[in-house]
Amino acid sequence: MHIPATLVRGGTSKCWLFNQVHVPADRAHLERLLVAAYGAADPVHLDGVGGATPTTSKAAVVAASSREGIDVDYLFAQVGIGTGTVEWGSNCGNCATAIALYAVAKGLVPLTGDRTRVTMHNTNTGAILRAEVDTTGGVVHEFGTQTVPGTLSGGVAVGLTFHDPVGSGTGAGLPTGSAAEVLSTAPAGPGGAALPPPYVSMVDAGAPVVFVDARRAGRTGAETPEQTRAEIPWLRAVRHSAAARMGLLRPGDRPGDAVPKVGLVGPPVPYTSTLGERIAAEDYDVSARMLSMNAPHPAIGLTSAVAVAVANLREGTVVAEASTAPGSSALRIGTPAGVLAVHASGLTPDGPARVTVRRAARILCDAEIFVPAPAVAA
Repeated sequence: MHIPATLVRGGTSKCWLFNQVHVPADRAHLERLLVAAYGAADPVHLDGVGGATPTTSKAAVVAASSREGIDVDYLFAQVGIGTGTVEWGSNCGNCATAIALYAVAKGLVPLTGDRTRVTMHNTNTGAILRAEVDTTGGVVHEFGTQTVPGTLSGGVAVGLTFHDPVGSGTGAGLPTGSAAEVLSTAPAGPGGAALPPPYVSMVDAGAPVVFVDARRAGRTGAETPEQTRAEIPWLRAVRHSAAARMGLLRPGDRPGDAVPKVGLVGPPVPYTSTLGERIAAEDYDVSARMLSMNAPHPAIGLTSAVAVAVANLREGTVVAEASTAPGSSALRIGTPAGVLAVHASGLTPDGPARVTVRRAARILCDAEIFVPAPAVAA
């Protein structure tokens, strides 16, 4: 069978987007379709349209929303690589950027002059996001000049705002009640070397995230992707321990690798980005090196960036302790790909009402994906 789909670059991710009318509504059937379409049982996605990396193995199903004040609903899928499975427990800000442009281009949202607002509801987490898409001249643009850390290619400018991002996954910005604590796990470091129990902050903002204090772990928080790759086994152990501590696992559940997100944070130090740009310590406020599933994120996921921004506002978190701008609503995050600026607004004692980032998107192609009919049979 043939499934219409659109491939869109959003920020530093690529996402295949499907209109709900073209795919099964039942999640089990939808998972079988995505696994077949992406070749997800294959670690290189050779027999499918998957990208074989966590940032290029994403999908979303989009539909016009019947909810008051919402333009589109979307279900996000992180398609496995060599697993033959799909993770449904998270959200992706880069894919939301792609969805905003897609919604405008496909007529799901009418154009409104030079800027078109798209309000989105992520059905995985309940998150509400609002995007402003550049529609200068009252038209949809195929190309643009807006760039983001992680790529030299330009795209259509999209401003993306997360509304009421605090506590959407667990009900609290600090799910354990502590700004920072020692996590009772004893992971082994690279080469099996013993590491002290990690000092972490567990934050729920944008997504549930566990931030590891890099300095106390003998790291910098500004590691290269290759160096971060060596840290994956013990960072996964941290993630799995934090999942239980944050109440993200039900009794008998096995921990997954989508939530909580996990990474190292540290103070600014000079480094060279993956694009070859020399970045001075004074060019940013805090370092972050995050995992995307079980690989180093080439930049930073937007939901993780939201969590960094919110944690920076919380006294005593490992982010605020490492930051040169603790408590500031404007924060510059040093990522492997460069510096990402994040702005929090509508500040309350519980956290910001809004967190905004500047992104870019580009529609790469409209296609029909050939999928074996048994893959979606009831």
